[in-house]
Amino acid sequence: MTIAAVQSNPTPAILPGSGGLRGALSDLFWRRPKFLLLLMLAPPLLWLGIVYIGSLFALLAQSFFSIDEFSGLINREFTLKTYGDLFQAANLDIILRTVTMAALVTLASAVIAFPIAYYAARYARGRWKALFYLGVMLPLWSSYLVKIYAWKLILAKEGILTWLLAKLNLLWLLDGWLSLPIVGGNSLSVSFTGTFIVFVYVWLPFMILPVQAALERVPGNLVEASSDLGASPGQTFRNVLFPLALPGIVAGSIFTFSLTLGDYIIPQIIGTSRLFIGQAVYSQQGTAGNIPLAAAFTVVPVVVMGFYLWGAKRMGAFDAL
Repeated sequence: MTIAAVQSNPTPAILPGSGGLRGALSDLFWRRPKFLLLLMLAPPLLWLGIVYIGSLFALLAQSFFSIDEFSGLINREFTLKTYGDLFQAANLDIILRTVTMAALVTLASAVIAFPIAYYAARYARGRWKALFYLGVMLPLWSSYLVKIYAWKLILAKEGILTWLLAKLNLLWLLDGWLSLPIVGGNSLSVSFTGTFIVFVYVWLPFMILPVQAALERVPGNLVEASSDLGASPGQTFRNVLFPLALPGIVAGSIFTFSLTLGDYIIPQIIGTSRLFIGQAVYSQQGTAGNIPLAAAFTVVPVVVMGFYLWGAKRMGAFDAL
């Protein structure tokens, strides 16, 4: 086609509309991109606002009701009586037990995860880093219940762990530990120690990955400069590595702490008859039929995590997620 022909039939700067409903909608979305964004965000926002936040408000409202002790019916009048029952000795013991377990699991996960994450961030390259990610993520791909029942068999009195300790002539050490109050029991599978071990195993990947991501962002020349200035490895860890990795540790602790705080299945399968918050909610709602007290129990993790997230945000943990 010649230049003269092109100039004689110039292409219009603005193409005509496509026509029809589809064309009208296309023109509308092109002229008003914010309207298109609103339509795309509407379904998840409605789900979050109605189903999630709405259910939380309904739960909060039920926690201010009470149950009639004679008829067993719910008295739908505003009262703080249920929260008073929540702080009775038996219920307060459940809350303290759950929060203590969550804190211990978080601390142990951080101690175990740090050297693993440090090796992956500093030394693992290529194939070894791929193997690291595979090893960390692989437990998350298997069934949650299968892992817990597998650990129940491992920790049982006739399990492989007891057999291994017997072969190493260390069974006396296990028996001595199980004889201790609170942490002991007939076997590891029915003790707080067993519950703690399984919690750490299940949630450990959620601590390793944020810590590894935080350590990846630490410049290597800072560690080298610390060594050149005469700092010992311990001083380098305390003054350089740990402060810079702390946001990642706090980010990982959000997962380990919150997941332990609200878990129901692990304490139900592995542990003693003493309840955690998740079991108390199930017991009050299903067996006792005390829905207001069950709702008050579920408010506790929400409030605890609210303060926890506020503190984590101040420490820059969300930047490491």
